[in-house]
Amino acid sequence: MPAKLSVNLNAVALLRNRRDLPWPSVTALGRIALRAGAHGLTVHPRPDQRHTRFSDLPAIRALIDDEFPRAEFNIEGYPTGDFLALVEATEPEQVTLVPDDPEQPTSDHGWDFVANRDMLKAIVARLKRTGARISLFSDPDAPEEQIAAAKATGADRIELYTGPYGSCHDAPAKAGKELEKLEKTAALAHAAGLGVNAGHDLTVANLPALARRIPNLAEVSIGHGLTADALEYGMETTVRRFLKACGW
Repeated sequence: MPAKLSVNLNAVALLRNRRDLPWPSVTALGRIALRAGAHGLTVHPRPDQRHTRFSDLPAIRALIDDEFPRAEFNIEGYPTGDFLALVEATEPEQVTLVPDDPEQPTSDHGWDFVANRDMLKAIVARLKRTGARISLFSDPDAPEEQIAAAKATGADRIELYTGPYGSCHDAPAKAGKELEKLEKTAALAHAAGLGVNAGHDLTVANLPALARRIPNLAEVSIGHGLTADALEYGMETTVRRFLKACGW
């Protein structure tokens, strides 16, 4: 089965937040994406609420529950106490834990699973009581001992950080080397019994090669590139283009 597509709404929320106005509507664009065939919606509510606001979460939860009950809600974030409480109140289908400093503009590295194994194990156990699937953000070239430590946390999946691959949009040879790293890490995760997601700077152009190299890829979460394309093609057409790039 091809990788499922989760549409990250952070860039939509960031555009909305430039003005004290309710548009573009995060839920309205989420609705269009799901109607077009997206399998879920992703948000990363940061403490300063510079893009997704805490108040967006109940609205997105209601959108999925009321209109698209087969879709999934994925919430990303660093596991502060406030974040964990927000997740527990919202009950998403998936939680993706990232090692970001709250001030970072975007996620740019994975967890050191060995160093943070015990901390993550406790958090994963807590979040699993909500019924959520737990995914942990991983470097694209994580070695076997790191993947083993990720498995030991009790998490269900890792999400491969594909930023270095996405940055090779004008360097095919370099992109090939980055794909080799991602393929190797995905194989280690699969062998350890972990599902594999991927996200960051994925596009219609670079998704097919990633899908070919990681045939067991479960899900891709895409925001910036997808939102940029939506400005040109519209959200509905863009989602269909990305689904086709995933193999649907």
